[in-house]
Amino acid sequence: MNRAELVAALAERSGLQKQKASKVLEAYMEIVTEVLSANDEVTLIGFGTLSPRPQNSRMARNPKTGEPVMIEARRTVKFKPGKFLLEAMNDKK
Repeated sequence: MNRAELVAALAERSGLQKQKASKVLEAYMEIVTEVLSANDEVTLIGFGTLSPRPQNSRMARNPKTGEPVMIEARRTVKFKPGKFLLEAMNDKK
């Protein structure tokens, strides 16, 4: 599902116009980005938790040339699914 499909589904289920659903999705993404950038977690009980996680620098190889390349340390996001999401995905209702 891409962004346009998500906006359409959100609009359909919520009864909002697509333009308003798009603004809601944009606001959600901005809030989550701000919270994660501040090194805090976003927890949606039952759905899951997004948390920032540090990654150490490491050596890798350029697949085209085989040349070793150093990947710098950075932060990434870890998603831990919640109980209800896992149950819904595995049909354990």
